[in-house]
Amino acid sequence: MEQRSGLRERKKNAMWGRLKSTALQLFEERGYENVSVAEIAAAAEVSKATVFNYFPSKEDLVIGGMKHHIEDPARVVRERARGKTPHAALRDRYLELLEHRAPQTGLSDRPLFLQVQRLISATPALMVSAMDYRRRSGALLAQTLMDEGHPKLTSRLVSSQLLHTQHILVEANVHLILEGRPVFEVASMAASAAEHAFGLLENGIGDVMRRDTEPPAPDAAFTPDGCRVGYEPGRAEAEEALERFMGGPGDEVLEALVDPRRA
Repeated sequence: MEQRSGLRERKKNAMWGRLKSTALQLFEERGYENVSVAEIAAAAEVSKATVFNYFPSKEDLVIGGMKHHIEDPARVVRERARGKTPHAALRDRYLELLEHRAPQTGLSDRPLFLQVQRLISATPALMVSAMDYRRRSGALLAQTLMDEGHPKLTSRLVSSQLLHTQHILVEANVHLILEGRPVFEVASMAASAAEHAFGLLENGIGDVMRRDTEPPAPDAAFTPDGCRVGYEPGRAEAEEALERFMGGPGDEVLEALVDPRRA
């Protein structure tokens, strides 16, 4: 029975890897939005239903792994030792993950990992989904702090600062890896960057970057309330939408309708 179970598991893992690598290859070649699940199934020589058995949605083929880490920060903080702050718990956990070259720290040069990172960077829809996973992770961490009796505002502020700091560190690591830097080289810089970043959180940014020179003249392109001079609310958005429509196929009729010479 154990042998059967092991064989079945190996087959499932092999199919999972086959579907994911096939999908990522197609996405990289043609763009995420231009590939359907049916086309992925055909390329992998399986049914569409088989794809959905392994990946509930097309998006999961790229960033489904993030779902498994949404609760990590909340769990680390919830299980921290007596006398330990949320800041110290998450800092120590992040440094530990760096030592193990965990992919969630951005320290990986595996082909599938790099493909996923390139696709996220190039695909707005995937980027928005990744941001939503981080938002949900932050909400869970804030709730954990509130459950401990801390004020709602303080809990949300602490959660946001800790997780956003960590996100920036991971993003910096990914950027360097995609540039072609070796993992061992990035790891050394990543540890120093983490100590610096969490140090700022621990000690505060009160006097950091205090200006020692005179500021530049105010930008004349902006009004005192921060709006660009000449900006009309809604106009830029409307013109952008019109431009998208005009750029599509079969827009001759639309062009004629908006031709100012018709007035």
